[in-house]
Amino acid sequence: MDDHDVSPGPKGSLRKFLEQLSGAGKAIGVLTSGGDAQGMNAAVRAVVRMGIYVGAKVYFIFEGYQGMVDGGSNIVEADWESVSSILQVGGTIIGSARCKDFRSREGRLKAARNLVQLGITNLCVIGGDGSLTGANIFRKEWSGLLEELAREGTIDAEEVEKHGHLNVVGMVGSIDNDFCGTDMTIGADSALHRIIEVVDAIMTTAQSHQRTFVLEVMGRHCGYLALASALACGADWVFLPESPPEEGWQENMCIKLSENRARKKRLNIIIVAEGAIDTQNKPITSEQIKELVVTQLGYDTRVTILGHVQRGGTPSAFDRILASRMGVEAVVALLQATPETPACVVSLSGNQAVRLPLMECVQMTQDVQKAMDERRFKDAVQLRGRSFENNLNTYKRLAIKLPDSQIPKSNCNVCVVNVGAPAAGMNAAVRAAVRVGISEGHKMFAVYDGFEGFAKGQIKEIGWADVGGWTGQGGSILGTKRTLPGKYLEDIAAQMHTHSINALLIIGGFEAYLGLLELSAARGKHEEFCVPMVMVPATVSNNVPGSDFSIGADTALNTITDTCDRIKQSASGTKRRVFIIETMGGYCGYLANMGGLAAGADAAYIFEEPFDIRDLQSNVEHLTEKMKTTIQRGLVLRNESCSENYTTDFIYQLYSEEGKGVFDCRKNVLGHMQQGGAPSPFDRNFGTKIATRAMQWVSTKLKESPGRGKRFVSDDSVCVLGISKRNLLFQPVAQLKEETDFEHRIPKEQWWLKLRPLMKILAKYEASFEVSDVCQLEPVRHRGPEEQAAI
Repeated sequence: MDDHDVSPGPKGSLRKFLEQLSGAGKAIGVLTSGGDAQGMNAAVRAVVRMGIYVGAKVYFIFEGYQGMVDGGSNIVEADWESVSSILQVGGTIIGSARCKDFRSREGRLKAARNLVQLGITNLCVIGGDGSLTGANIFRKEWSGLLEELAREGTIDAEEVEKHGHLNVVGMVGSIDNDFCGTDMTIGADSALHRIIEVVDAIMTTAQSHQRTFVLEVMGRHCGYLALASALACGADWVFLPESPPEEGWQENMCIKLSENRARKKRLNIIIVAEGAIDTQNKPITSEQIKELVVTQLGYDTRVTILGHVQRGGTPSAFDRILASRMGVEAVVALLQATPETPACVVSLSGNQAVRLPLMECVQMTQDVQKAMDERRFKDAVQLRGRSFENNLNTYKRLAIKLPDSQIPKSNCNVCVVNVGAPAAGMNAAVRAAVRVGISEGHKMFAVYDGFEGFAKGQIKEIGWADVGGWTGQGGSILGTKRTLPGKYLEDIAAQMHTHSINALLIIGGFEAYLGLLELSAARGKHEEFCVPMVMVPATVSNNVPGSDFSIGADTALNTITDTCDRIKQSASGTKRRVFIIETMGGYCGYLANMGGLAAGADAAYIFEEPFDIRDLQSNVEHLTEKMKTTIQRGLVLRNESCSENYTTDFIYQLYSEEGKGVFDCRKNVLGHMQQGGAPSPFDRNFGTKIATRAMQWVSTKLKESPGRGKRFVSDDSVCVLGISKRNLLFQPVAQLKEETDFEHRIPKEQWWLKLRPLMKILAKYEASFEVSDVCQLEPVRHRGPEEQAAI
């Protein structure tokens, strides 16, 4: 989606947009194929609504390719309401099936006939690499198939002329995240949610009985789920198809498990991908591992096979937003396609929507399997892509502690502090920072209760085992306060002197950013602050300059989405009811806007897009119209500080008055539940990876200045580490000052505002979505090992 500069714009730009992207006279078929994945429905909904919005006809093709071959009642025109209330449903409402018939030419001939009869020459396929390969073969054969149908007399020459070529755009729906070229496939994040829910539940019982659990997760040919869940729960050992354990792993694993027990750890978690193999390509099964642990160590060991639980349940907020963005992008790609355009997949790189040549991605995906078959495991890991390789290296680093004698000492003391409001995932970040710091030879210190605790000397050395089991804990174990360091500078400098602190890692929100600016400004007075300082953004508001995402925002978004799902259900039951929901975020509208997109809201009021009484009036009229349809409920989100005078109460009263006799109104303030709860898999892993990277930066800086004398005074020694578009970037706070609106505590430019029109279009408002020329296909790139992967 980011390829288009999207602004709400006046009516003129809307007309221009619809002229540029007219779907008039075009027909789009949408199908889901292969294994189902949570979020497929969100993608179907987006394709149908965006298609109708630009004036095209959109058809459901039921039961995947089988429905295309069988035709008849399997291909049905969809309308706006036919995709209502499916956003929160897992699986796919249009069904999916494996199809043998489509593999034969005569099957494809039948499919072509069925499509041509309805004038469908645009296909949107949501599925895995097999489904997408099938679509590409179909596209290549299309004109030949039509000529054959014409010879048989099934269609006439005019139709051959009119429907001469088939456009194909793919979206990857697969819980395994096994498709090369895309950072995340639709369904992978939701599957991780299911796995982590189970792991969190198992951990409490394992702890009670001092048990070892072997968990088997899906992934016949791809270890993504196993690796990401091992990283998210701090598992003791993980088995992946791409990276088999070295010879003699049996002994190494048992040593590792018994070492962990000796460190007072009461449980062990071992995660196994169902396709796990050893270096000779022989399968490693969960039962085998259990036998080994029981015979070698005598531990009470249980096996849990998660199976199809991972495919089920409601899609996560991430998957709903991903699928909605991809669905809209897919329609745009179909309308812009020419006979020369190769089939493409729309996918995600960092937080950028990109289009990639379908067959190159499929080829790369197959190359991974080939590398594994030929036992070239290093190549397999590299081909999986930057984020997989990054995850694997980070996991190894945090799971296995070298003996102290093997770690060269740096003689540096590094301090970790949490600042601001609590955010889920902070503890995962602290754990990663402490363990990476120790593995780099530093002495790690934890500061309790923010800058206030710093000034009072609440500082303790923290060890490897002290942070065990922290990834799944919500809130902030170190304690956190909003107090800024300004009035405690003397005391903090004294404490840094007493403990000889050589570097500082701050994990927090906007207060942490302001605190960093204050410490940096005080360098002239206190030379104790002339050390490398880096901040990792952690706040539910996602309002830190220099980063597109912050730790904690994903968890808060899931909380909002879950609550909205329940509220929508209540509203559907009562009929003719509109709910107004207030979200947190200060002046930053991220939670309200993205929550609105993920929950299928009718409107989201935010500070960044000023609104007046006329906008409120038009929203009421919109809802009045909506009550005449079969969808008799409304959902409106309001950011807590979006307007001084149009408060939640005011909007509630206005809606109640204006909606009299048509709908009634209820309001709900979500409040602090948005800051609590166990961190989502995304926040655990984002926190872990970004804190790891921050500590590596600290080590590099400290190595530049051997000895204790060096003072760091340059701007680039005080940075915010953030994710920007596709990369992790260290940006000096001095530079970020220019990009900050300090009065409202938000960055002056925010990437997610480009997604505003998306929400409006999917809620049936007129919005223009300007199409720029950057919609070209991108080549599939391999990253060099020195390029840091984004998350």
